[in-house]
Amino acid sequence: MENTILIPEIRELISNNDTRALQELFESEHPVRIAEWLSEFEPEEIRRALSVLPPQHQASVLINMDEDLQVDVVMTLSRGEASRLFTAMPHDDRADLFQLLSDEQQEELLPSLAHAEREDIRRLASYPEGSTGSVMTSDYVALPPDITAGEALNRMRLQAPDKETIYYAYVIDQNRKLIGFLSLKDLILAKPHTKIEDLMHREVICSRVADDQEETARKIQKYNLIAIPVINGGDALVGIVTHDDALDIITQEHTEDMEKFMAIAGSHESAAYMKTSAWEHFKNRGVWVFVLAILGLISGMIVQQFEDMLVQFAILVAFMPMLAAAGGNTGSQSASLIVRALALDEVEPGDIFKILLKEFKVALLLGLLLGAMAFGRVFLLGGKTTIPYGYTMEMVGIAIAVALGLQVLSATLFGAVLPLIAAKMKWDPAVVASPALTTIVDITGLLIYFTTVTLILGL
Repeated sequence: MENTILIPEIRELISNNDTRALQELFESEHPVRIAEWLSEFEPEEIRRALSVLPPQHQASVLINMDEDLQVDVVMTLSRGEASRLFTAMPHDDRADLFQLLSDEQQEELLPSLAHAEREDIRRLASYPEGSTGSVMTSDYVALPPDITAGEALNRMRLQAPDKETIYYAYVIDQNRKLIGFLSLKDLILAKPHTKIEDLMHREVICSRVADDQEETARKIQKYNLIAIPVINGGDALVGIVTHDDALDIITQEHTEDMEKFMAIAGSHESAAYMKTSAWEHFKNRGVWVFVLAILGLISGMIVQQFEDMLVQFAILVAFMPMLAAAGGNTGSQSASLIVRALALDEVEPGDIFKILLKEFKVALLLGLLLGAMAFGRVFLLGGKTTIPYGYTMEMVGIAIAVALGLQVLSATLFGAVLPLIAAKMKWDPAVVASPALTTIVDITGLLIYFTTVTLILGL
């Protein structure tokens, strides 16, 4: 049954220093739930509340809080408290939190940590942001190949309380080179005296420290892994990336792609909307909006050039919103599919001709569908509209239908080719595709519309 305790009651327990009641409450709840409650409090109150828990439980709660709040809470701790907390944290989360601290705060904390923890933090924090090395943990089980399954299980039994995951054990040689792996199931089902080298799987799916973090997360997703080993340039095992980290990476990358595709700048953090100020939102969104608005003036200039035509054929004005919407929708659909396919490594820039052929076929069908609808609209419902002498409603309908079909065709192909060009140039396809596509489709759409009508009607 869900606990219905209210925030004021927790605050009262903290103020009354009722450690026993706090312990009973926290020990019965998931760390994520506790983090949600305590996020409503001031850092000093959080410190007092967490102090009733053992360091490992404190760490589990703290890592589920907002990053800025984590730093604020650490700043309320004494050097000894901070040292115990950092020692109890998972290796990757510890390194992430350490990087959030200022240089002065880092220098103050490091001397209080054991040598092993200091070196681990320095090593994990040294990898570039966005690389696999920056998100891996050095908290894994490694076994030599010459011990038995029974000995391996005894080792893992001793190491289990301190490891993030024991479902995989990685087999390394004397130089720490990764030569195989075993699952916990392999060890449990094996005969106790069987050598590890006879049990291990030699074909290992792994990543390198310099690989993009999204690529590693996709491997975990593709092969249904609980964790993936990470090796350095010499093929030595240096860490693992777990499935929960992969989920965070995919969520972050999806957020980034979506916001870039909508021409939003900034850091693209997940779950960051409420903590970002209105001014920051304005800065992230205003630049592209302003630039695209200036480029949109070109569309206005095109319309102005054909002002006389619009006076003669007022019915053309009624179809301009449909033209813009059809081009924008079909172009965005095409761009979205290609950007996603590029992100999932389903396609690459070299597939451009295959992709354009496929999108041409789709666009042709969409153009015929929308063109027929537009012609039907003109032919059946355009009787009350006045057109110049010598022209028929059928001629106008054909002109609009052809223009709309050509707009759908061009917008779809632009939507497909722009992300591919961006990927070929080593640019971010999501950044290039949407803002550029919107402007190109608007401008080319109007040119196609007026040029087609002019040619078919002989104006």
